[in-house]
Amino acid sequence: MAAEGLAGLLPSQTQLEYALLDADSPQEKENLVYQYLKKMDSRERDLTAPELGGDLQWLNTEGPISLHKDLCGKVVVLDFFTYCCINCLHLLPDLHELEHQYSDKDGLVIIGVHSAKFPNEKVLDNIKSAVLRYDIGHPVVNDADATLWHELEVSCWPTLVILGPRGNMLFSLVGEGHKEKLFLFTSITLKFYKERGQIKDNSIGIKLYKDSLPPSPLLFPGKVTVDKSGERLVIADTGHHRILVTLKNGQILHTIGGPNSGRKDGRFSEAAFNSPQGVAIKNNVIYVADTENHLIRKIDLELEIVTTVAGIGIQGVDKEGGAKGEEQPISSPWDVVFGSSVSGTQEDDVLWIAMAGIHQVWALMLEGGKLPKGSDLKKGVCLRFAGSGNEENRNNAYPHKAGFAQPSGLSLAPEEPWNCLFVADSESSTVRMISLKDGAVKHLVGGERDPLNLFAFGDVDGAGINAKLQHPLGVTWDKKRKLLYVADSYNHKIKVIDPKMKNCATLAGTGEATNVLGSSFTQSTFNEPGGLCIEENGRLMYVADTNNHQIKVLDLETKVLSMLPILNPESRDVTDHPSVQKDQIANLPKLPKSAPNIQLPSLSAAPGQTIQFLLKLTLPPDSKLNEEAPNAWFITAEDNNTWLLQGQHLSGEIKDVSCQTVIPFQLPRVCLSAEAVLAIKACLYYCSKDSSACMMKGISFNQPLQIGSTNQGSLTQVELTHSFITN
Repeated sequence: MAAEGLAGLLPSQTQLEYALLDADSPQEKENLVYQYLKKMDSRERDLTAPELGGDLQWLNTEGPISLHKDLCGKVVVLDFFTYCCINCLHLLPDLHELEHQYSDKDGLVIIGVHSAKFPNEKVLDNIKSAVLRYDIGHPVVNDADATLWHELEVSCWPTLVILGPRGNMLFSLVGEGHKEKLFLFTSITLKFYKERGQIKDNSIGIKLYKDSLPPSPLLFPGKVTVDKSGERLVIADTGHHRILVTLKNGQILHTIGGPNSGRKDGRFSEAAFNSPQGVAIKNNVIYVADTENHLIRKIDLELEIVTTVAGIGIQGVDKEGGAKGEEQPISSPWDVVFGSSVSGTQEDDVLWIAMAGIHQVWALMLEGGKLPKGSDLKKGVCLRFAGSGNEENRNNAYPHKAGFAQPSGLSLAPEEPWNCLFVADSESSTVRMISLKDGAVKHLVGGERDPLNLFAFGDVDGAGINAKLQHPLGVTWDKKRKLLYVADSYNHKIKVIDPKMKNCATLAGTGEATNVLGSSFTQSTFNEPGGLCIEENGRLMYVADTNNHQIKVLDLETKVLSMLPILNPESRDVTDHPSVQKDQIANLPKLPKSAPNIQLPSLSAAPGQTIQFLLKLTLPPDSKLNEEAPNAWFITAEDNNTWLLQGQHLSGEIKDVSCQTVIPFQLPRVCLSAEAVLAIKACLYYCSKDSSACMMKGISFNQPLQIGSTNQGSLTQVELTHSFITN
């Protein structure tokens, strides 16, 4: 049994580690590991890992996996992680590379053991989103109550445990940065047990969630920003590894990079990013925090060229900086924002960077200048501004002695009396301020006074330290109202802070991780919103609602919340080829003949206007949606009205009937008729709860349109409701 936990490995592995330090050649290191394994394998009693637990929830598998049955004959790497942790994310590329080198046929299986830090991370759906977001391709078990964590006496994230083919514990690696040892230990363990005939080549039942993802215009968008005119948005479409530039109605102007990850400068069509996050725009230049490439990229919209301005493409460990940007290694930049140096003659001559990977805030000098408490710096230099690099919630008058914990969002308040950077410090669950006069780091809301306590989180409105947040990822300053808005990501809320009084209150969201466009801000819901921005005039706020794969729009004057439709470039004008989408139209499902046809009141609309259809369907009592079936909505039009369909998303998935499904539609800018009829249809498969019977039902809504030349407003919402009465 594993009564000793990982502590039982410590004496022998410590001896091995010291011997490896003195080894001169790879062959000598391999021999040392081989001899270590002979010693461990000949122990009188194995240090045996506990069973993984049949009652735990699993992802990326066909069912629960038993360590001592299904994984007998395999070398197993257990990765104890939590998806908020940047150090855990830094380990994923090493694990990806390892599983590409050795498959289950070779005898290696990697199992992610998700042991949550935050309550929000215990929820299976949230872990599922993280598995998709970070492209995790191995089985993951939800150790929600930290059962395995405690049984093995794991003490920190990340921790890797390497097991032999009997479930016998052989090695542990704590923290990140052990790639060489991970590959050395794994390869020699496979060799050692193959020689003894103990490795089996059977396959493990893997079923990847990413293979069932429906197509979506956005995939886990992390950040969004708006230009000074308020007419253009820049969206980090993180899961699609691309940057979108759109008009404020959602029409795409530029698609840069994607859909696959990569690292490449050049023209928009060939450029590649890897999970980009923060974006900042000025005139026709965009800076991007290319997070998993560990780079800062520059997009020139006039030349349509992408270049690299900071980072070398591999994770840096330097916590000082000072080299020219493209020679300076950096680590997981998560957000960027323009600012001005102390002595510079130009506005916006500094790019501030939330360097989440090393818990600091850095600066990239876009022109020569001086930072607070700093000396003159040349153009192009990239260096630390604040944070010691220790993961702490430590405030200090001297910026280098302050401590951050995975800073993930930045916003600038340049005017007096603020003149500061606001920081969403995610792992301490706080919002902090960095003075741009003297660099002093101060607390605003959340957390607690002990700088080493990174577990002071919650969901409490209040003032200063009495307010509680849960892993906030974004902040944006409203200079009109002198208020700060926060994406309180793991509470699924948008909060508002009055920095003068240090008051923090919920502005939008119920705390539920769903996707509801309610009649008010506080009746609407989000799912781990990661970023937000506000127009210069203070009216519209845009929120990257990350796990809902949407940009939400909050009108701060009318208090109306809507979804930004993402419209392909071809929807800007009617083409001469209505046949373009014939294949798409032909592939839409057919409704049953019994499907009701509901006639809606005529709707007045203008060319280019956005219409959101809010679909809410109710199943009969004692029925449940068959989630495996292709439940879908789709839009059609009769032959003489097919011009309406150009450039539209004609169908989408219905995942959950307990909340509204939002169906975006935009009238073409050039309309071929003053009258038209659009049909919005839905097809559902549901079963009685005792599963005695399953059926397919359909519904069609006919929406007549009266199209006039006068603008009816940028957005109209139409509710589509229907109850299926009986089975």
